[in-house]
Amino acid sequence: MAPGPLPGANPGFSIVPATRADVSEILAMIRELAEFENLSHLCVATEADLERNLFAAPARIEVLLGKENGESVCFALFFHNFSTFLGKPGLYLEDLYVRPAWRRNGYGRALLVRLAGLAVERGCGRFEWSVLDWNEDAIRFYMSLGALVLPDWRITRVTGAALAALADRGA
Repeated sequence: MAPGPLPGANPGFSIVPATRADVSEILAMIRELAEFENLSHLCVATEADLERNLFAAPARIEVLLGKENGESVCFALFFHNFSTFLGKPGLYLEDLYVRPAWRRNGYGRALLVRLAGLAVERGCGRFEWSVLDWNEDAIRFYMSLGALVLPDWRITRVTGAALAALADRGA
């Protein structure tokens, strides 16, 4: 998928891959998202963290920015995973965020469409993401695009001291 304006979209809106110059703006939107999700206390990422993972060789993450007349108004941060059942890579959307003043313009949808196109181009067997159970607007929106909310799956996570303790159990 070529970056740039989208057919039928606002002519001032484009989706482009992030550059090093965008890192501070991406982090600002990540912090806005954390605040929206009432998770600011967990948001400890730094510009150096983002830059290292976006521009490493190979990159661990990718970011697409939605820009309105050059201003960053939304982003999608994603990476590849792998489905053992399908025997194919998948595309996992870690975060999608549209700044409040720019919502309801189709920008979130445009990012999801662009990501679905990337998943198809890259031979992915699936495109997936998580959504908080209380975010009913997002759930309805995702379902309207054909996404399934999987009721039988729960995210399992080990971080911080618990991660270190688990790693030490093998020593």
